[in-house]
Amino acid sequence: MTNVTRSRPLSPHLQIYKPIPTMIMSIMHRITGGALYFGTVLVAWWLIAAASGTAYYDWVNWLFGTFIGKVVLFGYTLALVHHLLGGIRHLAWDLGYGYEKHFATRMAKAMIVASATLTLVIWVVGYLAR
Repeated sequence: MTNVTRSRPLSPHLQIYKPIPTMIMSIMHRITGGALYFGTVLVAWWLIAAASGTAYYDWVNWLFGTFIGKVVLFGYTLALVHHLLGGIRHLAWDLGYGYEKHFATRMAKAMIVASATLTLVIWVVGYLAR
């Protein structure tokens, strides 16, 4: 009897499931939530720098203005937008809408495009407003 149970994989097993868009977006919603948790530390750091004086504020702004700083801020913006759209999708589900398989799959795929597009729009508007 123990031989039979040892040869079977634990269920549910990752080798059994095929990743589908709604599953991937659910995982991404959790990842972006974690990224926002740590990214908010950057916002707090920037606010503390603004309250600490001109020299420190200028240094933090310089750091955020470097290539690496801009990549991190772009990622934070992308995580914020993606998490917001995921929250709206979950709100619709809580209200009982969007459970149809084809609609939910299209919505998951649209979230990727919408997140990237809105993030780019935010950054373009930000650069134009300078």
